[in-house]
Amino acid sequence: MVKTLKMPASADELSRLKAGDTVHLSGILLTGRDAAHKRMIEYLNKGIPLPFNLENQGIYYTGPCPAGPGKIIGSCGPTTSSRMDSYAPRILDLGLKVMIGKGQRSPEVIAAMVRSGAVYLAAVGGAGALIASCVKKAEVLAFEDLGPEAVYRLEVENLPLIVAIDSQGNNLYEIGPAMYKAD
Repeated sequence: MVKTLKMPASADELSRLKAGDTVHLSGILLTGRDAAHKRMIEYLNKGIPLPFNLENQGIYYTGPCPAGPGKIIGSCGPTTSSRMDSYAPRILDLGLKVMIGKGQRSPEVIAAMVRSGAVYLAAVGGAGALIASCVKKAEVLAFEDLGPEAVYRLEVENLPLIVAIDSQGNNLYEIGPAMYKAD
């Protein structure tokens, strides 16, 4: 069964998602990769307010390709999420509720997710063109000088995702393989 999730999502909605659930996500997402996360932490360390609110928001770890003629956005596949792990706990403490990317997360990030009631959703690597077709609007929100690594505001519709780690810390990257191990 596919669950639908509208962003921004409530804590109750997020708490009902379980590792392994398939989700179609619609609503507003921010984007951010390594350079954007580094800049966010630099701002926070200097006491400079972020130019956007992270409370109850979702961040998709992607750096979209430039849009072709007549397109809203270019290919925007997920990047490896562990590259944001050193930044994620502090960002989660600012109220971030959804992270989207690919690959495993560190124990520190999972602990911060449980503490803040956040979820980690996996996007399929190599499906950047399919994901781009779910983007209905895209605009640079902050850090334009970072090019594709700027923070974008995306409006998405029925973005197909999998709950990789739920708000209780259940981790599909551990649960999945364990189901197939021989005793």
